[in-house]
Amino acid sequence: MSNHAASRRLASLSLTALGVVYGDIGTSPLYAIKEVFGGAHHPVPITPENVLGMLSLIFWSLMVVVSLKYVLFITRADNKGEGGIMALMALALHPIKAGTPQRRALIILGLFGAALFYGDGVITPAISVLSAVEGLEVATPALKPYVVPTALIILVVLFAVQRRGTATVGSLFGPVMVLWFFALGILGTISIAHTPEVLRALAPWHALRFFETHPLLGFFSLGAAVLALTGAEALYADMGHFGRKPIQLAWFGLVLPCLLLNYFGQGALLLRQPEAVANPFYLLAPDWLLFPMVALATAATVIASQAVISGTFSITQQAIQLGFSPRMEISHTSDQQIGQVYLAGINWTLLAAVIALVIGFGSSSHLAAAYGIAVTGTMFITDLLAFVVARYVWGWSFWRALLGALPFALLDLAFFSANSVKIADGGWFPLAFGLGVFVLLSTWKRGRELLSARLAAEAMDTRNFVKGTADVPRVPGTAVFLAPNPENVPHALLHSLKHYKTLHERVVLLSVNVIDVPRCTDSRRVAVERLAGNFWLVKVFYGFMEQPNLPDALEWCADDGLEFEPMDTSYFLGRETLIPQLKSEMWPWRAKIFISMFRNSGSAASFFGLPANRVVELGTQVVL
Repeated sequence: MSNHAASRRLASLSLTALGVVYGDIGTSPLYAIKEVFGGAHHPVPITPENVLGMLSLIFWSLMVVVSLKYVLFITRADNKGEGGIMALMALALHPIKAGTPQRRALIILGLFGAALFYGDGVITPAISVLSAVEGLEVATPALKPYVVPTALIILVVLFAVQRRGTATVGSLFGPVMVLWFFALGILGTISIAHTPEVLRALAPWHALRFFETHPLLGFFSLGAAVLALTGAEALYADMGHFGRKPIQLAWFGLVLPCLLLNYFGQGALLLRQPEAVANPFYLLAPDWLLFPMVALATAATVIASQAVISGTFSITQQAIQLGFSPRMEISHTSDQQIGQVYLAGINWTLLAAVIALVIGFGSSSHLAAAYGIAVTGTMFITDLLAFVVARYVWGWSFWRALLGALPFALLDLAFFSANSVKIADGGWFPLAFGLGVFVLLSTWKRGRELLSARLAAEAMDTRNFVKGTADVPRVPGTAVFLAPNPENVPHALLHSLKHYKTLHERVVLLSVNVIDVPRCTDSRRVAVERLAGNFWLVKVFYGFMEQPNLPDALEWCADDGLEFEPMDTSYFLGRETLIPQLKSEMWPWRAKIFISMFRNSGSAASFFGLPANRVVELGTQVVL
């Protein structure tokens, strides 16, 4: 690729990244400064010293947490190009031996971080759209009763169109966000020009002096200041779609300068007109520009919400592949972008939770108390997992890895601690929501382990079984039996032999293995071994970002002498009926949850892409 073509591709990816990656953090000016100085929870009094101190805190937080930690450091911890907390957990687990306490601890950390991300996926659409629509009451107080209904209508429409995918409107995301960031920068620049002394807040000692003068208030103010950092995790989560360079270019070239100009512009406005704290973002704009800004802000918040919702679909797909979630119906909404998926169950669950949040909290200021916990909790867990990656994957010394991660961890812990005092005022929601998701994910993982152990204990060794079938009558065709472990005879094969008293001419024991990389190369897709009696052991490998399609994968077996005729191949699946027992290795309530999830999990045939008219299911009962 020529330098000119490479530059054009980089510019194109950077533009697209603006719409997907930076929607969340890009809409933070709508509510961050308002919450710091006029929020319901420990507002900072508006004095010149306090305004400069808080602006300095926000400036250096953006520089250290977002620019240094995420854009320059965490994005290096990619799992074959993919980011996000599930990908980071898979990368951290790679060198850790199975069954060790360290591995279990990392899984717990990763699962809880992912669970908090679901909380973020609920709160971001609610607070973003609410804060945008609240501009209506700035234009005229008579519109205040219509803020919540209008926000609800926008959110319902947003979730309703998810099944259509974002491919048709995705091309508009980048240009809209470019317009949004330019509007942020221009409005901020005009305000700064009227009060240029606000630029003194660039010096870090203003933040230090604020904490020295007001230590307790400074601690509480961290809970509001972190709102300027929301969406930083999206930089890492969406890295696989664009790569590091486009994300870095978009951040340093446009997003960061425009955000800082707007924050400082709002601060300059407060220095001139302290009463503007009612809504400093919208009061930056002249009266004639209010309604256009409300429309633009609403479009930007819809884009921000879309990015988080899509991220929730993606992380659910990863959880399914890694064995932490039951199978669900996954729809691919784009022929070009394999990462664009839709999960109906997750979509409508998120919408129900978002509606409950909007109605229950009623304003962006009240929702702000719930927002910080989810964001800072995920950030802190990312620090811990990044330490493990630096130490054991990159091979850094203990002290180098510790000194690299510790400053970020302490800063994120301070933000989390400041937000923890708001648990009673709304911070309980993301914790409760995250805990519920964590219980479901961990219960499914533990239940699957127990089920696999029960099946393995009753299983017969494949090679011994093959020796005993030499005299069994054969019928034409190929039978493919899905097996968790092809070294053990699947129950479906035993039941088939018991009922039909015959075997197919060719018998294939097929196992699906998900490895801790996002995507598996075709050269590593299958491993084939031929046994006596025309039995075959086949292992198919997928990355945790891939959607399985077994008929397509089996075509690769032809290189090893195993060719499949689609109309002459039958697929046999085992369907277990779980029976709880009193003295189970799981708590009774968790066993009931797992059995319920197991019964309602998606069809294995559909999930693996098997042709419905070629599938036979054979059941068995398992005492859990």
